[in-house]
Amino acid sequence: MSRAESRPSRRAFIGATGAVAATGITAGCESPAPRPSRPSSPKSPTRVAPTGRHQAGITLPQPAQPNLLAVVADLCDAVAVGPLLAELGQAVHTLTAGTDPRLLGLPPGDLTVTIGVGPRLVRMADPSLPGAADLPHFSRERIAPQARGGDLLLQICAGDPLLLPVVASALLEQAGHRIRERWRQSGRRGPDIPVDKGISAPRNLLGFIDGIVGPHTTAEHRRHLWLAGPASVGGGTIAVVRRMELDLPRFTALSVADQEAVFGRRRATGVPLSGGTAAWDPDLGAKTPDGRYLVPADAHVRRASPHVAGVGLMLRRSYSTDAPHPGLLFISFQNDLRTFTNTLARMDDSDALLGFTTTTASATFLILPGFDRQHPLGAKTFH
Repeated sequence: MSRAESRPSRRAFIGATGAVAATGITAGCESPAPRPSRPSSPKSPTRVAPTGRHQAGITLPQPAQPNLLAVVADLCDAVAVGPLLAELGQAVHTLTAGTDPRLLGLPPGDLTVTIGVGPRLVRMADPSLPGAADLPHFSRERIAPQARGGDLLLQICAGDPLLLPVVASALLEQAGHRIRERWRQSGRRGPDIPVDKGISAPRNLLGFIDGIVGPHTTAEHRRHLWLAGPASVGGGTIAVVRRMELDLPRFTALSVADQEAVFGRRRATGVPLSGGTAAWDPDLGAKTPDGRYLVPADAHVRRASPHVAGVGLMLRRSYSTDAPHPGLLFISFQNDLRTFTNTLARMDDSDALLGFTTTTASATFLILPGFDRQHPLGAKTFH
């Protein structure tokens, strides 16, 4: 998030110049125009506490910060997982508090760091734990071996984009030779758009509001998002991270009506093609007088519907990308990996939206339970 300059903006300068000119023309007829006020500095983002039952960067802050950097890495052989995670957790403390010299004087603002471990490490702790299963392969994937899977996820989010590489450098320096970076991806998300009471979501690169369906209340979070147990993972969650390229030219060539048929929603408002409000569940049985479904059979909202797929809700915290290609860094959190895999298996069959996507990176991680100074990051899982 850019910082406001202390000097008046160009627009304010032009406005002031015009006021002076007008005063000169009408001198003796009117009082001089008042001087424009100096622009006020924007309010600093509120600090997000890194400690608690859950890690920050999932449901907090709300709305999500506009900038993200995800770093996926592997642990080198014979590295002790517990001590490494404890060190990273301590680094998160100092970085988010603004006391770490590796911040180079940048104020942390609303910085959050969310850390997850991949299936290989989970299996080392206990093969029966949630998060021990790898993601299966799906169609429309073009994933290099380096971009599939991984042992460690560092999700860094902030209002100030300058913080992202600086914080990543500090965390990687903390880990040192114990990890090897696989890939990284930065992304941005626009402002959240209110769609109903208490529900808001941003637009994606295809112009549609993204993330309307999901767990929004505390009760829904308990049911669909957070792991209730075993005790070693209670308070954590399961993340799926997938980087996708979007075929913008081909989608843009469609008419607005055809674009809406792909999604099953109105582009401007997010309202389902079956009517209601954006937050309403689509009426998948609604038909036109001549018998056609109002929500097409291959529309995204139909194929991805949790009710049809028979799964829970996933919390999406996705970010749009522009490099190496325009696309989406899809990030979802859920307390059962089948919420994602069963949904995508159904979409894989005949979702019109997937025809405009190619997945180039894919991984799943157990997002570790929250931590504090008395209970280091990962201590419950890696004794």
